[in-house]
Amino acid sequence: MSLLSQDRIHPLVAKARTRPPAAIDAFKRRLDQVAADTEALLQRLLSPRPVTGERARPTRLIEAMQYASLGGGKRFRPFLVVETAKLFHVPRRRALTVAAALECVHCYSLVHDDLPAMDDDALRRGRPTAHKAFDEATAILAGDGLLTLAFDILSRPQAHPDPAIRVQLISALARAAGVGGMAGGQMLDLAAEGRFVQRPTAQLEVDDVRTLQAMKTGALLRFACLSGALLGGAERKARAALERYGAALGEAFQVSDDLLDIDGDAAIVGKATGKDAAAHKATFVSLLGIDGARGKLKSLVASAEQAAQFFGDDGAILKAAARFIADRRS
Repeated sequence: MSLLSQDRIHPLVAKARTRPPAAIDAFKRRLDQVAADTEALLQRLLSPRPVTGERARPTRLIEAMQYASLGGGKRFRPFLVVETAKLFHVPRRRALTVAAALECVHCYSLVHDDLPAMDDDALRRGRPTAHKAFDEATAILAGDGLLTLAFDILSRPQAHPDPAIRVQLISALARAAGVGGMAGGQMLDLAAEGRFVQRPTAQLEVDDVRTLQAMKTGALLRFACLSGALLGGAERKARAALERYGAALGEAFQVSDDLLDIDGDAAIVGKATGKDAAAHKATFVSLLGIDGARGKLKSLVASAEQAAQFFGDDGAILKAAARFIADRRS
């Protein structure tokens, strides 16, 4: 049954239907525009033509990297980069450069997560995963290529003319994606499934799942929000507000993802559903129940909205983004 089925409408979705159409339309337009701009930039960055310092770009590798990163996805993380940077009047071209780097990391993570040794998925964004469309070795290298390209992009003056700011961005993204962030969170997730022991592992508690998901899913979303503050040289209170916003948004995103795995329509979600329960994963739904997870989601959206209030009317689009997390169907 879909989360948005007529006989059981998500309470936050019902609330969304009462919002002014103009506010909803404005959010969708800005999300779509960032997606289009990010797509165009990624197409240029993934050109078959080598750049300075490169000898050649193997055709099959570039095609796999393009397949994994172009023509799909809402580009929500790039949207957050652009919109948080806008709070500090950062030139859009700089924000889009950072957004493209972040999207490369996100797409690399999807390619590797889908591999047989990891989540073993055959479908992503409604089409075959990279290792199905190509092969496992090519998919691994495509992920490697996207990850390293991200830091190449951030090192360029187009990201910011000040090298010190570029170093801050590189460091922040590396930590969000690395052993203390996304990669570490993925390891905790695999361990929680009992991958590395011959006996059942202890049941995770809610705080354990929060830590795991704050690393695996939330770290890149927090970086998306923090990067706008770094680009704009934000003062301490503004940066703290964005960090609170990003933390709440990241957790809300995962709770929403857990609910979609239970109630989502695979044709709309674009990937298989019901896999968390089949793998006996500890999720917010398995620990809190469906109603408890929905209540948690509502509370997290409220926390994100409260953090965005720091920016007054300028934070309205961030509030809409938080509500989008709760309303999403894919």
